[in-house]
Amino acid sequence: MTDDEVIEKAFTEDWILVTNDKDFGEMFFRERREHKGVILLRLEDERAANKIAVLQRLLENYAEKLPEQFFVATETRVRFAQS
Repeated sequence: MTDDEVIEKAFTEDWILVTNDKDFGEMFFRERREHKGVILLRLEDERAANKIAVLQRLLENYAEKLPEQFFVATETRVRFAQS
């Protein structure tokens, strides 16, 4: 699937898109693309166990805030970004 197809599918199927691809971040943040929520992972350690740990902390602390928002998550910080 192309990036545009992924974005469209996520939007029409009410998904929160989780990605570590900065291109998606650009498409949502700079181009103001419609979304149901985006989590952009900016991790130094890209191993699956680390991604799961970061997402688990994010869900534990921000689950109710995730829909319709753009978040940037690192190992140590979570930042809300106005999209």
